[in-house]
Amino acid sequence: MDITRRRLLSVLAASGVLAAVPVGPAGAAETAEGVRRLLANTIAVFAGTEAANSRPETAAKVAAAERTARTNLAALDAASGEGTELFAGVPLGTSDPNLTTTYQRLYEIALATVTPGVSPDLYGSSAVRGRVVDGLQWLHTHYYGDQSQGYYGNWFSWEIGIPQHISRTLVLLGDQVPAPLVSAYVASMDAYLRNGKDGDVDLDSRFHTGANLADITTNRILQGAVTGGAPGEARIRKALTDQLTVFATVDPYALRHGVTDGYYADGSFIQHASVAYTGAYGKGLLTRVVQTLKILDGTGFVAADALLPTIHGWVRDGFAPLIFEGWMMEAVKGRSVSRTGTGYADVATVVEAVVDLASLSSGAEATALASYVKHLRASSRAALDPTTFVSPLSIVRYTAVLADASVPAADLNAPARSVAFNAMDRTVHRRPGYAFTLSRSSRRISKYEYMSGENLMPWFQGDGAHHLYLSGQDQTQAFGIDYFTTVSPYGLAGVTAPVEHRGTVPELYDGKLFYDNPSHPLNFTASSESQNRYVYFPTATQAYSGGAVLDGVYGAAGWVQSDDVPWRDRQAGILPDDFIAYRNARATKSWFLLDDEVVILSAGVGDAPGAGRAVTTTVDARIAAAGDAVSVTEGDGWTHWANTTQHVSVGYVRLAGPAPKVRLDTVTRSRRVVRTSNPDTAVTKQVFSVTVEQEAGSRPAAFAYVLLPHATPDAVRAAPRVQLLANTPRLQAVRHTSLGLTAANTFTSGTHHTAGLAVEGPASVLVRREGKKVTVAVSDPTTERDTVSVTLHGRALRRTDGDDAVHVRPVPGGTRLDVTTRHAYGRSFSCQLAE
Repeated sequence: MDITRRRLLSVLAASGVLAAVPVGPAGAAETAEGVRRLLANTIAVFAGTEAANSRPETAAKVAAAERTARTNLAALDAASGEGTELFAGVPLGTSDPNLTTTYQRLYEIALATVTPGVSPDLYGSSAVRGRVVDGLQWLHTHYYGDQSQGYYGNWFSWEIGIPQHISRTLVLLGDQVPAPLVSAYVASMDAYLRNGKDGDVDLDSRFHTGANLADITTNRILQGAVTGGAPGEARIRKALTDQLTVFATVDPYALRHGVTDGYYADGSFIQHASVAYTGAYGKGLLTRVVQTLKILDGTGFVAADALLPTIHGWVRDGFAPLIFEGWMMEAVKGRSVSRTGTGYADVATVVEAVVDLASLSSGAEATALASYVKHLRASSRAALDPTTFVSPLSIVRYTAVLADASVPAADLNAPARSVAFNAMDRTVHRRPGYAFTLSRSSRRISKYEYMSGENLMPWFQGDGAHHLYLSGQDQTQAFGIDYFTTVSPYGLAGVTAPVEHRGTVPELYDGKLFYDNPSHPLNFTASSESQNRYVYFPTATQAYSGGAVLDGVYGAAGWVQSDDVPWRDRQAGILPDDFIAYRNARATKSWFLLDDEVVILSAGVGDAPGAGRAVTTTVDARIAAAGDAVSVTEGDGWTHWANTTQHVSVGYVRLAGPAPKVRLDTVTRSRRVVRTSNPDTAVTKQVFSVTVEQEAGSRPAAFAYVLLPHATPDAVRAAPRVQLLANTPRLQAVRHTSLGLTAANTFTSGTHHTAGLAVEGPASVLVRREGKKVTVAVSDPTTERDTVSVTLHGRALRRTDGDDAVHVRPVPGGTRLDVTTRHAYGRSFSCQLAE
């Protein structure tokens, strides 16, 4: 498929990455050499080289490739011979996962035949490679080539998963695959791109976005390389052009192709239109684009230097805040929080991408990336296993980074850092001893993600749920799958939930993994937009979710709890009668993020009007191994929890509201309760919780707590340095005396007064006074206001520095700040003032 130079230029200009594609003409010989280099690079990336694979650090990787190939060959030999399977125990015809696995196993056999260091009976063996070719031919004839029989199950298998294994296998086998078979496979892969257009990518398709688009286009680059000639070159260039669109920062006010998936200016990453997803799909996108740049290195098809600054920004501002001591935070993992893999394994994937990115970079950026790799290795509480890397070359580079004494270990985060990922309704607050992560939701961002039997009980994961990560602890013992397995889904840390039983999707719909009703006007099928909107990842129904950050160090976040879209539309009669939706509780909440304290305010807490249910708010919930030495101490208005086995502790100070209930229970559950395909492994944990419980019919309540990470009992007993100023559904505010900091969230229209401040309408405001210096940070958590105005009462102040959006003028009795927030999407604006 050809692409005109005019279209190439217009697409890239719109994406802001025009300089990445050379626009000068390339001769046939130069292009052929580029394709040859592309094929060689691909084999080196996946199989390694003679030099790399002869090193001791890659020995385990090479041995694993050989073992896997031999296991697959044995299964190939043991197949029934009845035409229903290629590998024993993997029946074909109705299961797309089985067909994907079958192609993956062929790829793994082919990989061993080109991996230097593998035994001679496999490495370079024409006979073994011939068996792979025969398998490809048989599968295409019987289970893949017939378009009328294919495309059952998940679209991802047919448009991404299976083509990935096929494309790589064709590259590895090279000329041993007959040209007609290559052509047949390329044509079939085009035909299965059914969410595309005319057998190619469609940038207007909701399926061809973000990480999915990067996967599809990388596959097509490899397909172009094996096709060869002018058609192959055109495919490579078109695929690359499409992939480069993922480098464009998403502007929510000027969407390209209507796509909200991708990276935002504040470092947020969204996939599936509204899911905070840095830790899974974002990780996949980072991996794929870096891998693609390695494949294209030296080919002349792309100038990587123009793209590297964008990827550096992803790592620095998108990933680094979300990784704590080598652990990927749960708040950005969507449904994958229910999988048995750990946050440490997630970060190992990121480390490989960063190692390769450093090798493509130069100067200070290369050093900073290498230093970050060293930091991750040094700070992680789990050994990073480089044999999990995809490429043996990455293992060699990683080893070299660790061995380079001239490169210091250095975090990309400042020791004290507060980050408002308002574009994806997440907040991260970091200090040397802890990290606090908050998950919010809104009309813009989903409350949770469920799909395909994964994350079966997700209902409140975006309803103000938080994770408090403590330094020095093995996070597998505090969070990960065992947290979601043993902590009640209604009792996640930070959550206000009605006391009721909710059914999982399979429980509600006769064991099906989705709501199946294709005859309804909304067309509920497995991959329909209605399924996404109402079952897989529904959004909330209110706009207020966000907050401000002052000097990148202190933060405020506010959120209003609401019903979700399914409940609203079910009540409106839009949804079918047999569709089940649940009504939420009510609360207005603020989080004020300081140095030693995390302050949590809740007001208007109770059930929805007329619902008649009891409501429980979980101030915090923590788990510990069954054998850990856990102690809980309570006093007048305070609670202290400690796990002396893990050397961690948290204090809880009640500033206002009813006394909580404190519990320490032993809970045993199977990991299968959160994901249907998890092994039926029983997990036993000590579950600690601090809750505020309200009986059915109770009046709305207000309460305030301070969380003190790593606090001693004496520190918890001491009077808090936080003063509660206001805690209502209209205004929530605190003052920290020693910091000179006042923080406020306002939620309604009108003028709100507190501690020398007057704030017009809904806003988030931080003010810090240090001598004669005053610093102010302001944001619009609704993302819908044009201007936010704040008046500081007292002496008139003059502006000394700050954002252009902040306009300062004296007014009677003080200083007024008018902040232009139009189209800022929740961004904080700040200024410095002086007397």
